[in-house]
Amino acid sequence: MAMTEGPAGAAITGEEREALDELTDIRRSIDNIDAALVHLLAERFKFTQQVGRLKAAHGLPPADPDRERMQIHRLRSLAEESRLDPAFAEKFLNFIVAEVIHHHEQIAGGSAS
Repeated sequence: MAMTEGPAGAAITGEEREALDELTDIRRSIDNIDAALVHLLAERFKFTQQVGRLKAAHGLPPADPDRERMQIHRLRSLAEESRLDPAFAEKFLNFIVAEVIHHHEQIAGGSAS
């Protein structure tokens, strides 16, 4: 059985090498998805900034609880269809919405453009 060195210099088998190579490939895919998520979030926040400016210009409140409820319901359904934990999807959306509301409050207060 051929042996090579692994990450810590320890000897590993060919099978272990294959597993490490597969792990590296999977991690590259994860890294690509993470990059896409960051870019998508940046795009989303560009639009929510526009919403915040529009709300501020017309004296609308930063938060929209009805819209938030509809979005939570929609994302939970999408999560279920995608076999993602709906509770996780809701937590993720709640985190984003909290940040959006914070930005809208800043815009309404004149501290952001």
